[in-house]
Amino acid sequence: QDKITDIDKEIKIFEDAKKVAIDELQVLYDKAVQSVGEKHAKIFEVHQMLIDDLDLYDEVVKEITLNKYNAAYAVQEAGKTMANIFNMMNDEYMKERATDVHDITNRIIEVITGVRAVSLADLTEPVIVVAHDLYPSDTIQMNKEFVLGFITEVGGKVSHSAILARTMQIPAILGLENAATSLSEKDTVILDGTSGQIIVNPDQNTLNQWKEKQQQHEAYLKELKSLAGTPNCTKDGVHIELNANIGSVNDIAAVLQNDTKGIGLFRSEFLYMDSPEMPSEQTQFEAYKEVLEAMSERVIVRTLDIGGDKSLPYLDIPAEDNPFLGYRAIRICLAQQDIFKIQLRALLRASVYGKLGIMFPMIATVKELKQAKEILEQCKKELTNEGIKISEDIEVGMMIETPAAVMVTDILAKEVDFFSIGTNDLTQYTIAVDRMNSKIADLYDPQNLSVLRMIKTTVDNGHANNIWVGICGESAADTELTELYLAMGVDELSVTPSSIFEVRKKIQQVTVSKARKIGLYKQLKFKRKIKLNFFQKKS
Repeated sequence: QDKITDIDKEIKIFEDAKKVAIDELQVLYDKAVQSVGEKHAKIFEVHQMLIDDLDLYDEVVKEITLNKYNAAYAVQEAGKTMANIFNMMNDEYMKERATDVHDITNRIIEVITGVRAVSLADLTEPVIVVAHDLYPSDTIQMNKEFVLGFITEVGGKVSHSAILARTMQIPAILGLENAATSLSEKDTVILDGTSGQIIVNPDQNTLNQWKEKQQQHEAYLKELKSLAGTPNCTKDGVHIELNANIGSVNDIAAVLQNDTKGIGLFRSEFLYMDSPEMPSEQTQFEAYKEVLEAMSERVIVRTLDIGGDKSLPYLDIPAEDNPFLGYRAIRICLAQQDIFKIQLRALLRASVYGKLGIMFPMIATVKELKQAKEILEQCKKELTNEGIKISEDIEVGMMIETPAAVMVTDILAKEVDFFSIGTNDLTQYTIAVDRMNSKIADLYDPQNLSVLRMIKTTVDNGHANNIWVGICGESAADTELTELYLAMGVDELSVTPSSIFEVRKKIQQVTVSKARKIGLYKQLKFKRKIKLNFFQKKS
């Protein structure tokens, strides 16, 4: 690194490269909108804002001015500084943003030097891509015709590359140490994106077996699609409501493609997480309105559920030793009512465009629920006084995610129209297992007897008070549990759009009415042969 003599010239080189990089990202954004939808394309809008960020500009200018670095080297060093800030954060999502910083700084450096990395859009033969890391801009340019899958040494399930891979339906394994050095171009690799398994240089017999598995899987997917238009009904005629979980307006296309008419969980926090600033009432209103107009049946919107493993850079949430037990979800909304009211007003305004359900997350006490309902009523009165029409058919419900809530479901049920069980958090709080901790992942078990008893108690207390009870956590899509959930009396299952047909198939295969009537839950067994006779009704 030779010291420069013309500081102004290097700053001008940097500024010009910024403009070119932003233009390139606009092209990538337009491409991403077409291939993965506007929600996932927003990452390239965020990248444009990162490049234009004053913090980056000041850091680069400092490196040029004080250290006499040339523009390219200054950008590299500034990128390292900013990425390190993200890496030190105690939040998995924010740590993954360091990758975004590297992506944008590499792009600027390529513009300055004229040396371009190989593009995955230029592939001409089928391959499995192996790399230390892949940036979002690499992933979005993949030619799906030739990229059979990819493996990286770093990254996680919340990285943008992982999210894009799922959206583009490209099999991927991220975080496989030493993959780039252990595998060579000549290796034949079998990649199972579902199990995370790879087989290197299989013999012909193994290769044939996996090709047959691939064909069977494709045939299975085709069989599932044939269930379009068929009812979510058991063999003995018990109807189950089967809805979809979404995080964005852009997920609606997938919902409709998978023959679903209602939304059981709209994770509204993604409206906040995908925005560089707090979304306005009007922005939220338009999003909720669009979803309600698109769906012919009920849409349940979960109010802001931030904190825990989800953070907002523009919302000052201090670091906590135990974020899952700290300042999160309804606790934030009740403490910062100005934010809460903006969302509730937007929801109420949108309610006239469809059948709306409003759901409060992380309720642990009756007091919290009553406070949330009071604020909702305040917003109703405000809008009515402003002459704004509100639907009179809005269902108000709550998530059941804590053992504390389960233990008072007999009281809570008198305050709401429905319960929706969030099995992800309910499992971790019941068993005292951090669901983000890989070292104890084997202990995180939605089929744990304690968790199942929590669910059964919730269903019984809900029905005793004439409200319906659904499940919207990940286990709602676990077909090993479908029959048990239906026998318990669960009224609704809400799953990712891609799981709809598989759960529908399972529903259509089971018989539950007799078990519901005479309490023969003990006849239901899991793969581990646990007898569920603890559900047997007492005489």
